[in-house]
Amino acid sequence: MYLLDTHTLLWALFKDDSLSANAKKVILDDNDIFVSIVSLWEIAIKQSIGKLEINESIESIAQICKNEDFYILSIKPSHLDYLKTLPQIHGDPFDRLIISQAAIEELTIVTKDAKLPAYGIRTVW
Repeated sequence: MYLLDTHTLLWALFKDDSLSANAKKVILDDNDIFVSIVSLWEIAIKQSIGKLEINESIESIAQICKNEDFYILSIKPSHLDYLKTLPQIHGDPFDRLIISQAAIEELTIVTKDAKLPAYGIRTVW
């Protein structure tokens, strides 16, 4: 079971060549793929401040995820409790919550971010 980091989600949905061959294989094989609601939140914020130019609405991106058989992972109180225990290796609040979700739900994160393995979670790229 895998959790897509935000950049991985965007690259997967919009067929960006930046995805590694291994990431493509994980996504295209018959694996359970999760997308955090945190990623949709991050996309919305970046769209609103002009850091991300995607014409799709968040509702549309969520529907595309469902069409691709990706599961949307909500934020649970246990994710937030775990978040409080994380060391300050990574300062990005979105990534820190994705890390917490992966740890609690025992998911492997599909990410290019080299800082995430320092948290002792499984990653693949």
